Amino acid sequence: MRIFRHYLGLPDAARGAAVALGNFDGVHVGHQTVIREVRGIAARLGVAPAVLTFEPHPRQFFRPGEAPFQLTPFNTKVRHMRSLGVEVLYAFHFDEGFSKIPAQAFIHEVLMDGIAARHIVCGEDFIFGHGRAGNATLLGSAAAGRFGLTAVAPVLDPNGRVCSSTNIRRDLAEGKPEEAALLLGRCWEVEGRVVEGAKRGRTIGFPTANIGLQNYLHPKYGVYAVWAGIDRGGSTTWHPGVANVGMRPTFQGESANVETYIFDIAADLYGDLLRVAFVRFLRPERKFSGIDEIRTQIAHDCRAARDVFEAVAGNPLLGPPDLAPRHAEGVAP
Repeated sequence: MRIFRHYLGLPDAARGAAVALGNFDGVHVGHQTVIREVRGIAARLGVAPAVLTFEPHPRQFFRPGEAPFQLTPFNTKVRHMRSLGVEVLYAFHFDEGFSKIPAQAFIHEVLMDGIAARHIVCGEDFIFGHGRAGNATLLGSAAAGRFGLTAVAPVLDPNGRVCSSTNIRRDLAEGKPEEAALLLGRCWEVEGRVVEGAKRGRTIGFPTANIGLQNYLHPKYGVYAVWAGIDRGGSTTWHPGVANVGMRPTFQGESANVETYIFDIAADLYGDLLRVAFVRFLRPERKFSGIDEIRTQIAHDCRAARDVFEAVAGNPLLGPPDLAPRHAEGVAP
């Protein structure tokens, strides 16, 4: 997959694609539907399937003081899009200048003159341009004789909910990762380099691998059954485990992180890239009276997590993300 950061001066090979438009935070089932549509159209036209997105997310630009909200930072988004067959990714820098481009100018300067899109695919609710003045209707009026346009209707999960980043964020904030997985088509995950912690886990028999939440959305604080993916050289090996997400109130933690105890391995993971995929919320974070109480509770959490993995065995949505289907069974394609 080739990545381009600006729409001016693109090589001919990067122009004339079938292009999906959107922010694609989460690369959820609805986004996957848009990308599959682009791939089909690209194949019929004999052009490359492409995605046009914005970095940073416009919401981050317009509301910089807001709590972290991202479901998928850029590197994770790239991994998912590559796995979905995207060949060209336009990741245009969203700054004050870009935010002031009027909708009509965006169509003519970016989509037509810049990337020379042959066909555009977006969600029916896609909004763009200064003052959020552009939408699928405006794209349709500009498309005639210039480029093709497909507006994709909202996709629903088996429970009739719209597959949207907003609904996924709500599920995670409420400690409902299984419901989020229905919308994502896989478990939601965070990733980061394993950093050295206080090493308390070793002293009580449960060594943990610690990563920060950084700019990720903060899910409901507490303990989860998780898949822990150790990524070395782009190849990820997955193991069941249990993770605490939060501030570590027993030890007066100053920032939120993810502390993961990985079952049945004893490798030194410092500096490795760790992916943590959330399967089920087990209990809220709490303050303990001391080490003995913590040790007893972690042992109980581990038993509960193992019971979870036994219960969800065979459910592809709740397996390791790399092995998950591209959309949830029963979700409209």
